[in-house]
Amino acid sequence: MNFDSIVTSIDIWSSKIKTVIWSFIKEENKDNFVVLWVWNSVSNAIRKWNILDMEEFKDNLDKSLSQAEKISWEWISWATISFNSSSFEVIVSKWVTAISWEEITSWDIDRVLDAAKAWVNMPNKDVLKVIPEYFIVDLEEWVKNPVWMSARKLEVVAHIFIMNTNVLNNIKKAIADVWIEIIDIYPNLIDSPEGILTKRQKELWVVCVDIWATTTWITVYEEWSLIHSAIIPLWWDNVTNDIALGARVSIKIAEKLKLEYSSLIIEDNEKNDTTEISFKKLWLDEEWGISLNYLNQIVTARYEEILQYIKKELAFIWKDWMLPEWVVLVWWGAKQKWLIELSKNILKLPSFIWVPTINDELIDTSISDPSFAAVVWNIILARKYSMEYSTFSLSFKGFIESINKIFKKIIP
Repeated sequence: MNFDSIVTSIDIWSSKIKTVIWSFIKEENKDNFVVLWVWNSVSNAIRKWNILDMEEFKDNLDKSLSQAEKISWEWISWATISFNSSSFEVIVSKWVTAISWEEITSWDIDRVLDAAKAWVNMPNKDVLKVIPEYFIVDLEEWVKNPVWMSARKLEVVAHIFIMNTNVLNNIKKAIADVWIEIIDIYPNLIDSPEGILTKRQKELWVVCVDIWATTTWITVYEEWSLIHSAIIPLWWDNVTNDIALGARVSIKIAEKLKLEYSSLIIEDNEKNDTTEISFKKLWLDEEWGISLNYLNQIVTARYEEILQYIKKELAFIWKDWMLPEWVVLVWWGAKQKWLIELSKNILKLPSFIWVPTINDELIDTSISDPSFAAVVWNIILARKYSMEYSTFSLSFKGFIESINKIFKKIIP
């Protein structure tokens, strides 16, 4: 077993910062990875993916990284980043360019993608990623990889992921201020589906649904390409807010009711359950409680609304009832009891919840959870596309930054 490199991934979302340290190993001519440390830290300085307090956010980030370093005995100097933002937008762009030589090279592909990206000239917006849907080689459409094909012109249809410049710059600044070099940044919208979906699923049409705390994201794949993505303005925290209003309790108690007691009502299990949840069980000085049936009705109503929005998005691209390779549900909101059954009833499609099952080392850790889909595959994508860094590098700037980081850690 040969340890190839130590990799760190940081997943930033509205209430927590997840830091995961991995070790890639080479064994039997293939790459595997094992989890060295997983750490969740509270982050109260972000709301709807916008930084409200820069100092508090940097302090939360630094605590998460420091704890991970202490336990794993690894020095974190660079990392890959994944996050969501309410300012994300997806634009479909089409561009054409002439071929320099008789055959298409990777340089021609980079040139046409850069041209498609340059066409998106929006004020106060930055391009985060460019994902090609398909290429057109002369008159031949739906080409996936045109390298070394003979042609005179090359066209591309690409999905351009953009976001607010100030949001991106603030996140970059906060990470740089805690002496972490950013290798690459991936939006969670493409992190999960690019990682969890198999090549066969992408070929036969599949939709990936990320039910986040403050947004719900869907991505649809067909013929190995991303054909549609959308951000739905409904999310898992809406369920908590609904319970808080309906039961007249605090957000903290509503979250506990949602996680420990609620379930979705479907046709097969729809019953008038008169069980009463006493608030004394939740350590409240209250004599009353809430009916379990009423609680389930609140949760079911919001989930039905989210699924109806997803159904409308699929109908918009003429894929309603036409996805043979399932609905893949990920992230924390996918853990709601009876969600698979409710999804099948509304979307009329087979559904399942994805959890990381890469190898035995991964299954035995606390990361075997749908809420870790983005951070798991952020590492995989970075390993595949971005990480050309060696495990050891020496530069004067890096040496000075390391010294500054040491003093920052030891001086109160």
